[in-house]
Order: sequence, then structure tokens, then C-alpha cells
Amino acid sequence: MSLIQTLQWILFNVEMNFITFVRRSKILDACPHPVKTVCVVRDILINVVHWQINSVETTSYPPKMQYTKTEQVAQALPEEKKQRLRALLGDVDLTLLYKASVHGYDATTFHQLCDRQGPTLLVAYNNSGYVFGGYTSVEYTQSGQNVIDEEAFVFYFQGKIPVCVKINSGQNTRVDTGGPSFGEFYFCHNDQPVLYNHGSILYKQGSNVHTINATTMYGNDVHLNECEVYKIEQIPPVSVEEKPWRNVPWTTERRDELVKLIKNYKPLESSVNRIRILMIGPVGAGKSSFFNSINSVFTGHVTNKAMAGSSGTSLTTQFRTYPVKDGREGKLLPFVLCDTMGLEEQSGAGLDIEDISSILQGLIPDRYKFNPMAPFEPDEQKFSKSASMDQKTHCVVYVIDATKVSLMSSKLEEKLAGIRKKVNSLGVPQIILITKVDEACPLVEEDLEKVYVSSYIKTKVQEVSSRLGVPVSCVLPVKNYSQELELNLSCDVLLLTVLQQMLRFADDYLDDVSPSK
Repeated sequence: MSLIQTLQWILFNVEMNFITFVRRSKILDACPHPVKTVCVVRDILINVVHWQINSVETTSYPPKMQYTKTEQVAQALPEEKKQRLRALLGDVDLTLLYKASVHGYDATTFHQLCDRQGPTLLVAYNNSGYVFGGYTSVEYTQSGQNVIDEEAFVFYFQGKIPVCVKINSGQNTRVDTGGPSFGEFYFCHNDQPVLYNHGSILYKQGSNVHTINATTMYGNDVHLNECEVYKIEQIPPVSVEEKPWRNVPWTTERRDELVKLIKNYKPLESSVNRIRILMIGPVGAGKSSFFNSINSVFTGHVTNKAMAGSSGTSLTTQFRTYPVKDGREGKLLPFVLCDTMGLEEQSGAGLDIEDISSILQGLIPDRYKFNPMAPFEPDEQKFSKSASMDQKTHCVVYVIDATKVSLMSSKLEEKLAGIRKKVNSLGVPQIILITKVDEACPLVEEDLEKVYVSSYIKTKVQEVSSRLGVPVSCVLPVKNYSQELELNLSCDVLLLTVLQQMLRFADDYLDDVSPSK
């Protein structure tokens, strides 16, 4: 018998037999108005049963839980950390789906809010202040199957910087049942605010397999005070009809015009034979690749004269001055690109600020080998006189990886600020190149000519301008030749455009320091 049928049977018996039952039981014999009292009680009971029947008919069983709308829930993830995590994932938005302290730590609720939502990012917080979690590109479905996700990774914060580690290829990323999990780490285990560590997450570096231990990732504190899951949504590409925020003609005529202008360029100061452009930037940002790319344009094919790569430490250990020829057998062009050791966060590593000062003043010779532990000391006899204007630096170019703008550490930012202060004191003009724009923005990857249409690249230009304290007009996006085997018109135009801007800035500097003024 259903619940409604049971209530209807009770209602029938109350209506037909209640008064007879009361009379036979003699419950109300002492009451002055027994019949009236029984009728009132009967009517009350009838109304109660009617109300119950109506409630059952309008209520589904089991009743659905009422969840607080996530748009009304405050996110625990600090904005700075959120932006750094977004930088790991590309041009995306993070939308909160689930917050354990509000919705509960149980797996059922988690799946009701997070299933079939596409790629997601889990962020956990423990009582020791650690922020860590994982990303999966495969949506939750409660399939009960082991999921292998080649794109999945776990992360933890070291200070302000998220350390991202991909789970070893071929390993089960997670089990698609119960609460969220990554490798051997189970979040909200047994519907409780705890992390269960069944082992260590495996990851691969080169040919070796390593593990992330509990101390590194979350300080051995398994007690969670919050767990959030965010939906990953790709920001739609900018409409190609949108007006470019900078105008660049992407034509063969424009490339040929720029080549001719640069070949025929003569420095404003007659004592300067070639403009010296100093490249400064973090390890792997693309300083050496920029020289190779410029050299490729004027050589007529892709070259790799300067050592370039993606090593964790600087591949450039010497100060190198790279002149560029007009073709393999042609004359030297009126500029020299100067390559330096990469900047690193740690003290005693990478390029020293004092070395940069010596380069700017023209004191460091070509092929000088940098010593991170001791800055350059000029020979007093050899360098008793100041260097000529021809040997000094006429333009400084900072090279920043577009994919790592938001991940720039405070230490590196401070180091760059110190260098800028030194350069400013000498009055040398400064430009910032944002490299790898194709890797940072899918729209630009598809078509490089959309670099000045992309709103994402524009935000990166503005972010670099704000963080390093330079005008937006001094921040220039560029794409180096990296994996191409042949030259590309759009890439050539972009490279030549930024080179022309460097020569213009150098002329401004020479005009300012010219002894004839």
C-alpha cells in the first residue's frame, strides 16, 4: 500500500467510525457536551489527514536537497592564486561548482553538482595553510571506471607560485566514483573533511619516475578546512571582425619595405657604426631565439646560430655580441644584438645586476664568461678611459614569456626593477618583448595576424606594463622561429616591426646624448 492509499484509508475510518469508537470506549462520558466535542476532534483529524495527503501529492520522494546557488557563494581561492592557476590552463574562466563547507563533504552532493561539467579544477585547503589540488580534462560521470587522463596534473603552491606536475603517463589518474581523487590522493574521503593518501603520485621527468611526497604537497596535514571544484571554461576567441588595437599591414610589400628601411638605416650619431641592443630576460624566455629569428629573416632561411632551448638553467653562459649580415655573404647590417646569461630568482645564480651595468657602459668584451658568484671586474689599465659611444648599449630589450607573465615571482620582479633602475640612471631606452604569443593564445596560434586583435594578448601587454612600470607603447608581442623549417610572412613582419622600433628608440637616445647638442 502506498503512502497516499494509507492516508486515504485512515481518512475513511475517521469519517465513518470515529464517533462510534469514542462512544463505545466511553472516553468522553464525563464531558458536558460529548457529541459536540467528538465532532470537533473528528473534524480536526480529518483536516490533518487531508493536509498530509495534499503534501504527499505535491512532494516527490525522496525530497530533493536544496543547494545554495554557487554564484551566491564566496570563493575561498584568493584572486592572485586564481590568476596564477588560470595562467597554467590558458585563456580560461574558473566558475565555482562546489564548495564543501557550504554544500557538504559527501560524494553524492559532489557528483550532483560536478558531474558532466567538462574539465574541472579542484582546490583544497588544509589547516596548515597549504593550497593544493588537481586538474582533470575528463568530466565526472560516476562511471565507476578507472580514468586515464593525459592532461591531468596536480599542483601545490610554493609561496605565490603554483608548482604543476603531470601525473605519470599511462597511470590511472582517478577513479570515477566516490569523492574526487588524483592518483593515490583521495579528497573528502568517506564523506569527511580529510585527505586520504594511499601512496604517492607518480610523475615522470626525463626517463626517471619520481613521487610527490606528502610533506611537499600539503605539509602532512590531512585535515581539510575547505575543498572547492571549479569548472574550466575556455574564453571564446575574439571575433576576427573586432577592430585591431594596433595596426600592422601583413603584406609582402610591408615586409620588403621594413627590410629596406633597416638595411639603409644609419645611426643618428656619426661616431656610432652599429646600434648595440642588449637582450635581458629570464631563463628560457627567448633571447637567443630572437637573435636567431632576426638572423633568419636577413639570411633568407631559418638559422640557429645562437644556442637556444628550454633548459631549466641558462644555456647562454657568455656575453655574446651577434652582428647580422645582409645574406650569408652580404655586408654587416647597422645593428648588433647582445645576448646575456638568463636572469634567475636565486641570489648567486644567473646574470648579476653589476654585470649588466658593465655591459651598458661598454666594458665587457665579447665572449666574456659570466660568473654568477662574482661580477665582472674591469682591468684598470685597459679600461682607464670610458668606452666610446660605439661600444655602449643604445637600447635595452627585456624578453618575457607570454605564457608565464602571471607566474612571474616577486623575486624576479624585484630583480627586474633593480635592473630598470640602473638602466634609467644611464638614460638608455627600454623595450619589452613578449614572446611565445602563439602558445599563450589559441586565436594567435591559429593565425599570427590576429596578435593585435586578441584581447588576451592585449591584457598580457597591459599586465607587463603595470608590473614592470613601462608604458604600454613600449611592450611589443613577438613570435620567434622555434619549430618552423621555412620562413613565414606574418612572423617576418612582426619581427621586423619590433626591430625597427628598437632602432627608433636608439636614435632617440643618441639624439639626447649627442655632444653636438
